[in-house]
Amino acid sequence: MKQNWWKAIASFLMVLFTMPLGHALMMIMEKTMTPEALHYSAFLMGLVGLLIVITGVFVKGDTKQTIFGLIGGLLFWTGWVEFLFQYYATRWGTQPEMENGEIVTKPEYLILPASFGMWMMVMTLYIFSTKNGCNFINWWQRTLLRSRKNEIAERPMTHHTSIVTFMELNMILWASYLLLMFCYDKNFLGDRHPVTSLVAAACLAGSVLIFRKQLRLASWGANIRMAIATVVVFWVPVEVLGRLGFFKEIWIEPERYATQMVCILVAFVALLAYIALVARKRKAQG
Repeated sequence: MKQNWWKAIASFLMVLFTMPLGHALMMIMEKTMTPEALHYSAFLMGLVGLLIVITGVFVKGDTKQTIFGLIGGLLFWTGWVEFLFQYYATRWGTQPEMENGEIVTKPEYLILPASFGMWMMVMTLYIFSTKNGCNFINWWQRTLLRSRKNEIAERPMTHHTSIVTFMELNMILWASYLLLMFCYDKNFLGDRHPVTSLVAAACLAGSVLIFRKQLRLASWGANIRMAIATVVVFWVPVEVLGRLGFFKEIWIEPERYATQMVCILVAFVALLAYIALVARKRKAQG
């Protein structure tokens, strides 16, 4: 089977660059805005993200719809999930986790595991009510439903690529945060527990396996959607190693590493523009 190395690498890098850029954007907003301006801006960010996703339902082209879902989903997650958790953690005085006088886990991430039940609620819908292309969900359906899979989950939801990308991004980000918070929690494991290191190693290996599937995807849209899973799973060991001090997380202090962050931003915009341009040319030729 033909392997699409350039498409897989370009899609992976484009999605990968959104991780440090998203973190850097949050840090810049936190450090430069008043609390009131921050909360209004975050709410507006989430709203804009949602509108971008909805707009993507009506645009033409699989690649373009995927990009709308990705960008809108990132803004939605940052504005209406992460910043909203931060708002209520700050409002009710939730204390951060401290080690040696330094903050190791912010308050908003300490209360995020309370959303586990809601995550399971959405996963129950996907597992028992719909066919879809997610290998993770398909594995659970085969395991839980066995021979009755086609009887219980017999048809897909209405397929809007923008919404599919949006939901994929948010669900896998949500799952990865829950996994990390569980691993970091000393009541369960702790960031230096061997199982935490094993989880990080398993996610690294998993990202390689997902990337191999990416190589088989010939269309840009499908490749980008698979890259979302590759990158988020890959980012789990990045987060663990960064927390343990194996490297400097430059996106935490973007003002000190402005040159590096600008280079990442330029590379992201260049890849995004290239992919959009190639997709437009192919559509015109088709």
